[in-house]
Amino acid sequence: MARHIRNDIEAGVLRDGQVLPSTRELAAEWGTSVFTISEAMRLLADEGFVESKSRSKRVVRNPNQGRGGEVRLSKPHVILIGGYAGSGKTELGRVLARQTGWPMLDKDTLTRPVVEAALEVLGLSPHDRESEQYLSVIRPREYEALSAAALENAGCGNSVIVTAPFIREFADPAWVSRTEAMFANLEAAATFVWLYCDPDTMHTYIRRRGAARDAFKLWDWPGYLASIDIDFRPSVPHIVVDNCATSAPLQTQAKELLDSVLKRSSA
Repeated sequence: MARHIRNDIEAGVLRDGQVLPSTRELAAEWGTSVFTISEAMRLLADEGFVESKSRSKRVVRNPNQGRGGEVRLSKPHVILIGGYAGSGKTELGRVLARQTGWPMLDKDTLTRPVVEAALEVLGLSPHDRESEQYLSVIRPREYEALSAAALENAGCGNSVIVTAPFIREFADPAWVSRTEAMFANLEAAATFVWLYCDPDTMHTYIRRRGAARDAFKLWDWPGYLASIDIDFRPSVPHIVVDNCATSAPLQTQAKELLDSVLKRSSA
């Protein structure tokens, strides 16, 4: 719980000075005990992320939460972040965006309203992400739109952070080669990132966010896990960020990732 809340603070989802829900409200939100929430709050307080104003009031403390200085490169760089649902792709993207000032393109944010409308026109649930019609008709168009937005930014000389599952894409050497070539034509480099997260942590995050598009996964979680390869890695040279509960803080790994990108850009 402490890791997820810390990620939300670093990603700017929870803002400095924001009052957190009560212990009981957080326990209900996360589906856990008040003791677990109290221990998470104690850890966050020890790290300076949370301050107790009274027994019933806690506030977020991150006074340096404002965006860092803008990172400008001589040639644009595109960071493509993939991972399974609930692995923390959006949080990593937001942390990097705040560190660099680069625009962040998230597939769901950019395409969800249009996707939901298109699914309804096809007579499907707007939350469908499993049917053959979605996978063969709608999904490819989502990724085309996402790639076009990234290319437009790179063409303007802007580095950009792109977040999406990218599972089929990262497993397809032809897609990877085409993508690298398109960015290279714009004198832009691409870094591929895979966000790994263990099933228990993913389940906790998916359950907590309560998105309708995740209902099918939660309804048959064992079946969903059987349908994915938790040990999947991209078919291209890549960087793995480990967002399991026992791994290094996401913020630390984001900084290391950015350092790697900057070193590559200056080579």
